[in-house]
Amino acid sequence: MSKVLIINGHQPYSFSEGRLNKALVQLADKTLSDKGHDIKTTVVADGYDVDQEVANHVWADIVILQTPVNWMGVTWSTKKYMDEVYTAGMRGELCNGDGRTHDQPTKNYGGGGTAQDKKYMLSLTFNAPKEAFDDTDEYLFGGKSVDDLFFPAHMNFRFFGMTGLDTFVCFDVMKNPNIDADFERYVAHLGQNF
Repeated sequence: MSKVLIINGHQPYSFSEGRLNKALVQLADKTLSDKGHDIKTTVVADGYDVDQEVANHVWADIVILQTPVNWMGVTWSTKKYMDEVYTAGMRGELCNGDGRTHDQPTKNYGGGGTAQDKKYMLSLTFNAPKEAFDDTDEYLFGGKSVDDLFFPAHMNFRFFGMTGLDTFVCFDVMKNPNIDADFERYVAHLGQNF
């Protein structure tokens, strides 16, 4: 079975305590543990040791990034975590440079990853409804998908050579939540990807 690192990237706000993201982390932990996977979790808001987090990424076969969507991306504390941990991982644990050589300085940018045997999965919670995506008639995203919006997060993992699993999304969690159905979908999603 796989070794799975689950990162809870929730940033507490007065209007959002993080219960849903915490519950999704717990659900993933239980579902995957019951299947025999070995699980480690990190709660970004509780603090972390950068070197230990690099070691956790090296240990893991699969990384799940569980995060709410704040202003069209990960929370600021999760971005800080990525900046610190992933920069430290450039010592060789996650990549050896950016993949370019002095002989070909314009080729193969992003090809220096040393984690080609690892996978990652994004699990996101949105206030936006599902219908806001993949529809050219919708104003804000103009036909773009969730994965289009999260292209930078995908590229962070690809920079290390990691392969993406299907993204999971809970939509409309504040104005029109359907949490029980989201939990059922998540268990099924984990079953299809693990």
